[in-house]
Amino acid sequence: MIAIIDYGAGNIFSVKNALDYLGLESALVSDKEAVQNADAVILPGVGAFPAAMEKLAATGLIDTIKEEAAKKPFLGICLGMQLIFEKGYEFGECDGLGLISGDVRKMEAPDLIIPHMGWNKLEKLNDCPLLEGIGDDEYVYFVHSYKAHCDDKDIAAFSEYGGKVPALVYNGKFVYGAQFHPEKSGNTGLKILKNFGNLIK
Repeated sequence: MIAIIDYGAGNIFSVKNALDYLGLESALVSDKEAVQNADAVILPGVGAFPAAMEKLAATGLIDTIKEEAAKKPFLGICLGMQLIFEKGYEFGECDGLGLISGDVRKMEAPDLIIPHMGWNKLEKLNDCPLLEGIGDDEYVYFVHSYKAHCDDKDIAAFSEYGGKVPALVYNGKFVYGAQFHPEKSGNTGLKILKNFGNLIK
């Protein structure tokens, strides 16, 4: 079973619907035991970094998330991906979950519209299980104004929007993050979610 963490800051129902469509068992959860008993965990997120971390702290799940992400597949989506880094700088400095080294800062693209909203091409950088079966000309859907700054070794795929935007990150173990919305990215997004489901043993 995939636990979708419900902490009041996520696109939880669209993620749940996509997993249902794929035949992947999932549940919306907000308690420690459900996260611990799950085979995999998804952390969705929309909104602002500090507000989301505050809501997550209110659930009492931060330590549990860190513990479980060290031993089972974990996927952060959109703001949920940003929260897996060490710090965010939206409305000031705020600690994240620290599952991958790096921080999250406002996008700088003077000649482009911010937020970055719409379809953009995935450019592969490093091997990653979630990219299995994903071609070299596939597009995914983004909605964001902040982006991750991290080591290239942790970037599985990126998109170009006023520079390199980490689109899919991976720590080489259990932690994954998608800046885009796989649940809104058509067949490509569904393939990525299916690949995540295939990680469950």
